[in-house]
Amino acid sequence: MGEGSTVTSRELAELAIAAGCARVGVCDVEPFDSVRSSLDERRSAGLSGGLGFTFADPATATDVRRSFPWANRLVVAGMAYLPGAGSPGEGAVSARVARFAVDDAYVPLRSTLELIVGRLESDGYRGVVLVDDARLVDRAAAVRAGLGWWGKNTMVLAPGQGPWMLFGSVVTDAMLEVSPAMERGCGACDACLPACPTGALIAPGMLDARRCLAAVLQAPGIIPAHLRAAVGDRLYGCDDCLDACPPGFRLLESSFRPRGRHQLDRLLSAPDEELAAAFGHFYLARAQVEMVRRNALVVAGNVGGADLVPEVVGYLGHPDPVLRAHAVWTARRIGPDWIEALLSSLGQVETDQRVLDEITPVDQSPAEGNRAGNSRRPSGGSRRRPVTT
Repeated sequence: MGEGSTVTSRELAELAIAAGCARVGVCDVEPFDSVRSSLDERRSAGLSGGLGFTFADPATATDVRRSFPWANRLVVAGMAYLPGAGSPGEGAVSARVARFAVDDAYVPLRSTLELIVGRLESDGYRGVVLVDDARLVDRAAAVRAGLGWWGKNTMVLAPGQGPWMLFGSVVTDAMLEVSPAMERGCGACDACLPACPTGALIAPGMLDARRCLAAVLQAPGIIPAHLRAAVGDRLYGCDDCLDACPPGFRLLESSFRPRGRHQLDRLLSAPDEELAAAFGHFYLARAQVEMVRRNALVVAGNVGGADLVPEVVGYLGHPDPVLRAHAVWTARRIGPDWIEALLSSLGQVETDQRVLDEITPVDQSPAEGNRAGNSRRPSGGSRRRPVTT
């Protein structure tokens, strides 16, 4: 520590707020034991689905000192991505992106936290930025640092911002003054629960990631057939439980700039380089471009028409069997009568079982159909970043 050190929690908060953060606080680094128990229980029950991130190693994600033995405090910042991310509104034959992913909203947050690290280091302290990092359950840190409270939709909610914030932290050895926790909660409000289009919010604060569309759209492989209609026009993410949250209404109402819409014909026909440049910040598996195309095919099956048939039929011969499989589903929904004859002929030469299963699908059970919703078109409801804890 430098001689005559003067850095304080208040100074760091003022620095971050001046740089654009909505809320800043400081908390200790004691293990988040209750959060670890929740992660373990949800993983054991299968509710984590295929999500990794903090579910992959809950012990590390809930105990900062496992990664940073010298840690004494976390400086936690929340940056709102509304109104800048705007609203997708309605759009014919197009796909929408959840507001948090319209831009890479983590870039300005990370830059702000680097300013905090610089200030700490100028006084001789250590500081490391943790943003979208599996070594820390960022929402648990935000709640402990007084930035907000756990909402029934599993988000951290804050006065004035509601759920429209991303969180990041600086782990430091400075013994900063900690912030008081926020003594608030959702009370009787449960507007988010029925807003979920697939019933993924199975209880207040409890999410079944296997049904969460935000998680489904970033998971590799085949999108389950019983969830595809519920995808509607979502290319990435889902905002429905956020849109329904009253503490966020003020920011939502000010977010009238039209953003986040992409024309389906371009999504299906664009070269890989164009899609990678436009959506490289999406949190997707290594086959990133293919997953964007996969999601676009599902959207096309929900909102597209005959004008997209040439693009969709082109995917029936794609080298990627996952794309061929989804193209079968989409072609059957939007194509003319001759599509069935084409699919039948393709079935004679197809070698991938996943594609064959789409060409000759097993009847879907009524329970699955009802859970997913049966409309071919989006309901017109509102529209999330994947819930990772």
